[in-house]
Amino acid sequence: CLSAGWSKCWSRRENRPYYFNRFTNQSLWEVPVLGQHDVISDPLGLNAAPAEGGEGNLGNGQRKRRSSEEQGAGPNSFKRAKVEPTTPISPSTPGVKPWISAPEDKQAPPATPTTPSPAPAPYRPAVIYWDLDIQTNAVIRERPPANHLPPHPEIELQRAQLVTKLRQHYHELCHQREGIDPPRESFNRWLLERKVIDKGHDPLLPSDCDPVISPSMFREVMNDIPIRLSRIKYKEEARKLLFKYAEAAKKMIDSRNASPESRKVVKWNAEDTMSWLRRDHSASKEDYMDRLEHLRQQCGPHVTAVAKDSVEGICSKIYQLSAEYSRRLRQTHLSLLQDPPTDACASPPQSRLVYCYPVRLALPSPPLPRVELHFENDVACLRFRGEMVKVNRGHFSKLELLYRYSCIDDPRFEKFLSRVWCLLKRYQVMFGSGANEGTGLQGALPVTVFEALNRQFGVSFECFASPLNCYFKQFSSAFPDIDGFFGSRGPFLSFCPVSGSFEANPPFCEELMDAMVTHFEELLGQSSEPLSFIVFVPEWRDPVTPALTRMEGSRFLRHQLSVPAYEHEYRSGSQHLCKRDEMYYRAVHGTAVLFLQNDAGFAKWAPTPERLAELTAAYRPSPSTPSTLSSPGPAHTAPGERDSTPKAADRPQSAVMSPGGHDNNNNSNSNSNSSSNSSSSPGDKMAAV
Repeated sequence: CLSAGWSKCWSRRENRPYYFNRFTNQSLWEVPVLGQHDVISDPLGLNAAPAEGGEGNLGNGQRKRRSSEEQGAGPNSFKRAKVEPTTPISPSTPGVKPWISAPEDKQAPPATPTTPSPAPAPYRPAVIYWDLDIQTNAVIRERPPANHLPPHPEIELQRAQLVTKLRQHYHELCHQREGIDPPRESFNRWLLERKVIDKGHDPLLPSDCDPVISPSMFREVMNDIPIRLSRIKYKEEARKLLFKYAEAAKKMIDSRNASPESRKVVKWNAEDTMSWLRRDHSASKEDYMDRLEHLRQQCGPHVTAVAKDSVEGICSKIYQLSAEYSRRLRQTHLSLLQDPPTDACASPPQSRLVYCYPVRLALPSPPLPRVELHFENDVACLRFRGEMVKVNRGHFSKLELLYRYSCIDDPRFEKFLSRVWCLLKRYQVMFGSGANEGTGLQGALPVTVFEALNRQFGVSFECFASPLNCYFKQFSSAFPDIDGFFGSRGPFLSFCPVSGSFEANPPFCEELMDAMVTHFEELLGQSSEPLSFIVFVPEWRDPVTPALTRMEGSRFLRHQLSVPAYEHEYRSGSQHLCKRDEMYYRAVHGTAVLFLQNDAGFAKWAPTPERLAELTAAYRPSPSTPSTLSSPGPAHTAPGERDSTPKAADRPQSAVMSPGGHDNNNNSNSNSNSSSNSSSSPGDKMAAV
């Protein structure tokens, strides 16, 4: 009884003992009998026998002291699907409080039998950004359990340390070999691009890719050689930038093993530019920028030729380190499992059609270590071995509901806190360690748009989401090994629906977007059942993205809608941590909405003018919704690089084009401080590869 929170107290008024539970404020006259309905490990009583007879069904003579404890079934009650319990759930032994006491957790003075305290009401978020009651219409062929290793906090902590170490190696290599800072977010985009083709076992670190040298990382690093070009606002800045480029190009060609022809061309153009700068002091900003573009065209190919081997060496080294870290992690992970996996034969393809369901793991989960939980105001803090991750209470309750709906191997929530810690740590590591780095990876559509998509087009599934930013309880995401416990159907590129209506707001990595379009075309061509994909991508036209060009020329394109810049908004990628007034921000770019449907899908969910009008109206920012023109985390900024992000129309072009040459659809802003083509890249959203 003591471990479950019960203590024996004395009632001076009744002159008899009673029993008080400091966790639930419950009081009983009789000795409490454990093994019935344990409110600590089973707060909703799902595993208890149904009590239809009121106090008569408590069993073993137990009875409540006052009926006032059942007043929760009054006007404030709601459906079970909306219940979000605040009683934290033990990750180990039921009845043991697993978190450090916070000030609000101090034991209240025992209530006497005549002054009972009502049971604490479940936590209800002030604003809910999801609807987990919507059922799916996505039909798939039945599939066997996945062979991923079950998540473990020890492994997740080690993975976080190795990824941080890999980022540091990348930073050092760029400094040592090229004398530049690595392009911001380029490491995150490298992870996205690699995971599109990776056949390795680790969910985050690439280990089996062909080719070894990443085109994404190569282009982005090369774009910042010899110097990073920023967007210029004033004439003096343009003059300084032109001089720095000429000086850096000349210095680089002198210090590398360049051909005589390359040395001659670069030196002549650099010296001519410096001479022009000394002579002409009346040039305008446009004159300086034109001269810079001419200098880049003349020197760029030669600079690229001398830097090529060095940059390829950076890409190759980072990949080799990643593969080594992945191998080391897997060995440690296998040693923790009770039943290590064996090489099983591939399961034959299933033919039975079923509604989509979360990823199931073939291997049983080992016992998980204890994770401590405490609350600081409206933030849930989970700690394991001194490493703390945080999530606001609204999203913590959302994770509880997703876990209850999706997890089948932990009905008593004994592994819940450990898995939540692994989930939050995984995404934290994916985003990066810099201030606000990677927060745009999780940007999402507004709630009103999801409501309109569901109401008008039957959308019930998100192709690129995560347990933290999903609107529906069915979605595809990046990490099936941990996200599957919270409703994920696995990576979308390996998800093959036969019918259904889907929303796709992909991470803007060119390789991933191309693979997405290929996957759409294959699915639409193979199915005769109603199948529809509504795709949201930034409307970049200078240069246009290949994925957008392919979709505009697709035979499955039924309609294309353009939402103007500044007339729509997005949900912040840090929504699970940010303040309510920072939840929405205006988009400073246009958004293209494309409807890809087969014939049956077009007949069922045709984009009629009435439906499109409602979707457009839902996209308009509400006057009552606090929003900002800045992005959810515009801190990918180096000091002194203000006002440097080029818009799509005036981005400087490079001899080596980078997929990072675009503003981010969910993380761009008019005051963004990124300074190069590569640093404002297409990857600033959650990757569901």
